[in-house]
Amino acid sequence: MANFNIDSTKENTYDAIVIGSGMSGGWAAKELADKGLKTLILERGRDVKHNVDYPTTNMMPWEFKHRMQVPQEVVDENPVVSKCYNFREDSMHFFVKDKEHPYVQEKPFDWIRGYQVGGKSIMWARQTQRWSDFDFEGPARDGFAVDWPIRYKDIAPWYSYVEKFVGIAGFKDGLPNLPDGEFLPGYDLNCVEGYFKEKVESTYKDRNIISARCAHLSEPQPIHLEQGRGQCMNRALCQRGCPFGGYFNSNSSTIPWALKTGNATLRPFSVVHSLIYDDAKEKVTGVRVVDSESKEMIEYYASIVFVNAGALNTNLILLNSTSNRFPNGLGNDNGLLGKYAAFHNYRARVSARYEGFPDKTTVGRRPTSGYIPRFRNVYKQETDFLRGYAAGFSAGRQVDRNYDGVGESLKSNLLNPEWGGWRVGSHMMGETIPKESNYWGIDATQNDEWGIPLLKVNVDYDDNDEKMVADYIEQLTEMFTMAGFTDIQSNDSKQAPGLDIHEMGGVRMGKDPKTSLLDKWNRMHLAKNVFVTDGACMTSTSTQNPSLTYMALTARAVDFAVKEMPKETT
Repeated sequence: MANFNIDSTKENTYDAIVIGSGMSGGWAAKELADKGLKTLILERGRDVKHNVDYPTTNMMPWEFKHRMQVPQEVVDENPVVSKCYNFREDSMHFFVKDKEHPYVQEKPFDWIRGYQVGGKSIMWARQTQRWSDFDFEGPARDGFAVDWPIRYKDIAPWYSYVEKFVGIAGFKDGLPNLPDGEFLPGYDLNCVEGYFKEKVESTYKDRNIISARCAHLSEPQPIHLEQGRGQCMNRALCQRGCPFGGYFNSNSSTIPWALKTGNATLRPFSVVHSLIYDDAKEKVTGVRVVDSESKEMIEYYASIVFVNAGALNTNLILLNSTSNRFPNGLGNDNGLLGKYAAFHNYRARVSARYEGFPDKTTVGRRPTSGYIPRFRNVYKQETDFLRGYAAGFSAGRQVDRNYDGVGESLKSNLLNPEWGGWRVGSHMMGETIPKESNYWGIDATQNDEWGIPLLKVNVDYDDNDEKMVADYIEQLTEMFTMAGFTDIQSNDSKQAPGLDIHEMGGVRMGKDPKTSLLDKWNRMHLAKNVFVTDGACMTSTSTQNPSLTYMALTARAVDFAVKEMPKETT
């Protein structure tokens, strides 16, 4: 019997284990396998293979039973996930339904999830802006949260490394608050967006309108063709999964790349219960997994573990990883695990009309829009709120069809539509301040169907967020008025946190083990063979879409782990 146990342990032993196959997990797997480590990729959901498992990717609108609308009974059964813009008939199979993995909302929180190989990288917004030192220095400047242990120079080469592989379309804008990257040709602003850019940049010295950088292959390079990906066709149906691999997701890029090395093993239907900490060896030796179909508990072993389950589930796994040494969660001597959670504030929008350019319209589609980089509190504190916000901006024109009349008059009206006026719109992307009172926790009284405590969520807006919303509405209204836009309307949705889908924190990076969980290499201070490089690691949120930063941090952490970890694990 002992020999069987030895053989079983040997079969379940790898050089590295990656928990999660989404944006950052895919990168961890790709980098580890590329560097020759036998790597196990654990994914709690089903396998989704590029092109094979995109059931709606080539369907036409009339082929959908409900013409792309989600049936009311599905909405009623899913009051949380149905709020998500991309939860539509063509993509709802990629989203976790409300009843499939319940959680405890101590305060309202709309948790949007994708449990499958690729995670939410199938449905993401594909926006990819770098951070600058203004972002990394934010906490040190105003004293909220703790100082980041890295600066832009530490991650800049890794941004470049990732961007070349992913494929980022954009322009060299030369902005100190939004560093340029390694870009494929960008997507031009349309005439109204270009007009607004000229008006804003000639009126305000500190404000810019640019084309938002996005993870789309506007002009594929050899590295992208080697991945089997092709040019973006501007279909704007990305939430279905792209048959061309025109935008980046784990399914078309990092996961198949890792598997192609022969060094990676993918195990779907694997719900991670906890990490195994060996008190005698003073390190993590493996991972406990519940097979989601058989409910069997299995242990896998490795010298290096990357936890990339998505910010909330990463916190849940680490909090549930208790031992004699760590009774309150792995590495949690300071009691901060799960605390200082944060997110992005997407509550406010401003819209308007524009009567200019009556002789012009747009033709076709594009995968991005305009972007207004943060301009508040960049060089100095100038408002009554901390940090700032970025904003999206877009302009478009739609056909107005007249449905009046009957018979010949109705036919004539339908066959002779007229173009309506230009409409412009903007939405805010505000930075929230991590606070100890905002946390992801576990409920010790309730377990899910896999025997794991339910996640408990307690995050909320504060007075700083309210002031930021008011300022965004005030400033965008002023900018729209200056540009001659009319019928300006603003809206504060008051939506609960979560719909931004940018949850961060709980396992933050820092310089001091007393005030943080991870060091400058994303390595746990007190469990030095464990790395966290998804949203849980973030010390602050800044205003940019965070996925590019997760990917760069992951590639950087793997490079360090492979070079340094033999010293720690021997």
